[in-house]
Amino acid sequence: MQVQLDIEFAQLLKMVKTLPSGQLQRLKAEIEKEAKADKSADLETLLLKGPTATKKQLEVIEKNRKAINQWRTN
Repeated sequence: MQVQLDIEFAQLLKMVKTLPSGQLQRLKAEIEKEAKADKSADLETLLLKGPTATKKQLEVIEKNRKAINQWRTN
């Protein structure tokens, strides 16, 4: 059985403030867990949708690395 309630934020806040400390800590832990999961998913999405280097760009990077390494050893 599922019940849906329409509660204003002020009422919800009042109910949360009346929770015993143990339940309040559990609630905080659940909220933080959800927030961390959302952030990591957002980062993963950002990285996967981000720009990628072309083969030509990778070749230029490799060429520059070789040139820098030769310069450092001389």
